[in-house]
This record gives sequence, structure tokens and C-alpha cells, in this order.
Amino acid sequence: MRTSPTNPSPSASPRRTAISVAAISLTLLTAASTHLAVAQDTPAEPPAVPAAQTEAAPGTPAERLIVGYKSGAAEATSNKAAAADAAAKSEKTGEDVDFQRRLGTGAALVDLGERATRSDVADVVAEYEADPQVAYVVPDRLNKPLATPNDTEYAKQWDLFESTAGMRVPGAWDLATGSGVTVAVIDTGYVSHSDLAANIVGGYDFISDTAVSVDGNGRDSNPADPGDWYAAGECGQAAGSDSSWHGTHVAGTIAAATNNGKGVAGVAYGAKISPVRVLGKCGGYDSDIIDAITWASGGTVSGVPANTNVAKVINMSLGGGGACSTATQSAINGAVNRGTTVVVAAGNENQNAANSSPANCGNVITVAATNRSGSRASYSNYGSVVDIAAPGGETRTSTANGILSTLNSGTRTPSTENYAYYQGTSMATPHIAGLAALMKSAAPGLTPAQIESAIKSNARALPGTCSGGCGAGLADAAKTVQAVTGGTPTGSTYASSTAVSIPDNGSAIESPITVTGRSGNAPTALRVGVDITHTYRGDLVVDLVAPDGSVYRLKSASSSDSADDVRTTYTVDASAETANGTWKLRVQDTAAVDTGRLNGWQLTF
Repeated sequence: MRTSPTNPSPSASPRRTAISVAAISLTLLTAASTHLAVAQDTPAEPPAVPAAQTEAAPGTPAERLIVGYKSGAAEATSNKAAAADAAAKSEKTGEDVDFQRRLGTGAALVDLGERATRSDVADVVAEYEADPQVAYVVPDRLNKPLATPNDTEYAKQWDLFESTAGMRVPGAWDLATGSGVTVAVIDTGYVSHSDLAANIVGGYDFISDTAVSVDGNGRDSNPADPGDWYAAGECGQAAGSDSSWHGTHVAGTIAAATNNGKGVAGVAYGAKISPVRVLGKCGGYDSDIIDAITWASGGTVSGVPANTNVAKVINMSLGGGGACSTATQSAINGAVNRGTTVVVAAGNENQNAANSSPANCGNVITVAATNRSGSRASYSNYGSVVDIAAPGGETRTSTANGILSTLNSGTRTPSTENYAYYQGTSMATPHIAGLAALMKSAAPGLTPAQIESAIKSNARALPGTCSGGCGAGLADAAKTVQAVTGGTPTGSTYASSTAVSIPDNGSAIESPITVTGRSGNAPTALRVGVDITHTYRGDLVVDLVAPDGSVYRLKSASSSDSADDVRTTYTVDASAETANGTWKLRVQDTAAVDTGRLNGWQLTF
């Protein structure tokens, strides 16, 4: 996802205000007829549009909106119809609303011009929200790389091997190296580096705004990173910044060449990296990231050639504030449904990650950062949406306590290759993406849900502390890969990724999982992982049904619980039940209006 830049894009066309004759006439009539107001009912004011729905970044009005139409609407598939609808919204609001293109998820991108005020945007948002054919409308936000650079070969990579707070990666290399797996790094692109070049495959540049891309053109098949520097006063920042080469640093952590007599080692050094460029000067937009997620996972994006290097893992070390938008969630769901694991950074604001997107999206593995002593890094976000922690470094006491990876010495444009220490949840995230690649290489049949479950169930307790919550603990690469390759796991996971629609205020649905090959009874702490999308979870009753028909209540209905979705793990004492057999998850919607879907669930013994 991406939030919009804080400064207007110099490449954008001047805003055109569309004022219809009807609108002028209505204004004159209202002014001339105020004495009649007492004899008429006052029309109801439309509900106020929250600021977050009008902003690309805090305090900055959105220049574009992402509009999702309901299935069956002509605008959902026809560009001509979507353009006509945008023109109609322009006529009704007096604002300039132009259809731009169709995103890979099917949503429409509409432009409002660079001079739109928050009030202007609110008018257009309200008009779309009032349209019964519209499923959602969200601002096209601008995201930022989630690293904290610190300007400056294997012995320095404490994050991989140190016993205190390393991720125990060497113990996994005897079982898997990532061979056969492509990881898409959705980031700033790639600047050439000899310690990474052998593992780079084709990617794409998805930046459509030339002011952001700074490479002289829009979208193309060259994901080279030209630099993302900016001067003082640009990007809403008082001070300027050198180019970060962020995507290259992230890629090196995942798959830098190993056993080649130079440089650093990658977590999954046998994997391939597909650089997918979405971040440039001042960040990058949701609309480009959405298409990048879709394309990288094997989906179709209009005007973009089919991806010949489909990724089974996506790394997104990027983010912005606010809730996960429906548009971004749709793209993520599409990727996961195609079998791609999506790994995202928790964010670097030392706040609850529930306030950061895509960290707060569903169907992702959200990663917090730890320091060299195994405590949560001071900058790392935390909270219940965090799934796992991994080394992200902390350079306050020593630069060497950061994460060393591939980089470039150029301050603006590319120069000579080098290595440097960075810190951030951006650095923690590729450790988990690399681990996911090792797992997929070792056991190709693993689903995204199974990968997430195994990473979490084989984590170890943090050596240090984490106020606020760091998920299941510190990821343990050796233990996790051993578990999925038939080693000695701490828990075997059985999962169903078959989606089942939940009828509104209707009969209960059931999803089965058949457990075989176990002896004796289920454990006293059987873990039941549930992933349900629902717009009012208080409507739901969720039960676990044992093979003999015994029912274990996991969740009751609650009229006061208006939050979205049920994505959690329940613990059940199932020691009275035979482990083998068909277990079922039963879900019922007990109230009208809101709808949902069981995306999948799992049992961990």
C-alpha cells in the first residue's frame, strides 16, 4: 500500500474545476429563495467523510481514489462504463473526476487533480459511497520504505548465527537453500551488485508517476533503481536525504550469493529475487503496489506482460499509516489465493502496528524487529497484529549492531557497490521472507497458511523483552525447516485453505480437515487457527466439531463487538478426543446485514 506524497507532484496536470450549468442554477435559486426555507423540510446532511478517507498522507489531500465496484456492475469490467461513471460524479460534485486505468484487482483508479482540497475529495468520496453499485472507495495512499539507514562478511552477520538473538539460519541450510523459489521484493528496485547478481531474475517497474519514478518514464520492464534522494524541503521534509538503495539491501538479506568467497550470505541463498519497483522519490502509491502484488503473484495487470517469474513469496518492507484499505486487502487476498506468501514490515514508529498498513492487513505475516540482545528494537512497532519477530538491528550503541547487507555508495545516482549496516523492520522482514523461501523449497506443497503457522509454532521465546507484543516470539529457522521436512517439530499442522461463504443470518457452514497418521488422543492444548473475513464479527458463532461429533465453542455472538474479521488462534483441551478423524470448523452468522467468508483454518497438535 502507499500513501500519497506530501508535496504535489510537479508532473501532474493543473487541476480543472468542472462546474455544471445545473450546479450554477441551483446556487442562484437557493440564494433567491431563502425566504421560503421556513416552509420546507430541511434536507438531511450526508454523513461526514472521515479525514482518513480523504487523505493520501496525514494533512495531504488525496489526488486519486481507488474505486471497487460490486460484482455485476457494468463499471466493474468495462473501462468505458467506469469512465462514464467518473464523468457523472464530476457533474454531480463540480469536481474534476477522471478515470485513469483499471488495477490488477479490477478496481478503478480515478484522478482528482493535484489541487483538490480535503473538502473536494470528501464530496467525491461521498458521491461514490452513495452509489449502490460501489463496494468501496479509498484514497490512493503513498507508502515509505520502512528502514532507518545508518551510513557507514559472514562474521559480521550476527543476525544469522549468534546464539543469543540470531535466527539460527545455518542449521536450516543442510535441509534447504531456497532453490526453486522466487521471492518478489516489492521495493525501490535493484542497483547492480556482484554479490547478488547471480540470483536476480526479471522484474518490473510499476511506478506510473514520473515525478516519483525519476527515471524519465513510467511503467516498464526495467526495475533498476536510479536513486530515491530528495532535497531539503521536498517530500514534506525539512532536511534532504541521500538515496537509500533500500530494495537492494532487502534483497541481499534474502538471497545474497553464499559460499562465493566474498561479501555476505543470504538467508535463502539458493532462491531467486524478482525486483518489483514501486517506491521512488517521496515513496510510492497504493495503486502501483496493488498492481505489483497482483503481477508478482501471477495475476493479470492490464498493459503489463505476463510474469514469467511468478513469486511464491512477496517481501514488502514498506508502509504508511491508517487502516488496511479494501483495495490493498483485495490484492493481498488474490496473491494468497494464488499460493503466494506475503511478508510485511510492522513499521518503525514505536507504536501499535494496528495503526500501520499493510502491517494491519489480513492474510500477511507481519514482522517486528529485535535488537542484538533479543529485545524489541526501540523503533519497532508491536501489538496483536504482529505475527513474529526477527532481527532488525539497533545501531544506537554500535553500527555493528545493525543488519549488514548489499548496498551502493552513490549518494544520489548509482556509484560503486558496497555493504552497509541498516536498521529497521524493513531489515527484519526479509529474514522471514527468506525463511518462507527455505520452507517452500524444502516442502513445495506448503500453503501460505501452513508457512505462517509453522513459523509461529516453531518460534522461540524472545531472549529479551517486548512491551506491547511481538507475536509468537523470535523466528527459529533451523527448527522451522526441520519441522516441515520431517524433522522433529514442536507441532504438526493440518490446514484447509478452501474458502467458504458464510450466509447472512443463515444456516451454519462447516469446513472439514481430516487428520491421519497420529496415535492416541488430541493434546490438552490443541491450537485452532481461524481466518474469517466479516464486516461485523459480533454476529458470528464459531465451534470446533470433533470427529465423534463433540462440539467445542470457540466464539460466541456478541452484539457489542462491531470490529471486522476473526483472525486468531484458539486453544482447546481436546484430550478426550481421538486425534485421527475428520474435524470440522462450524461457523454461523446469527444476525442480518453483514456478510463474511471463512478463508481457511488449521489444527496444530
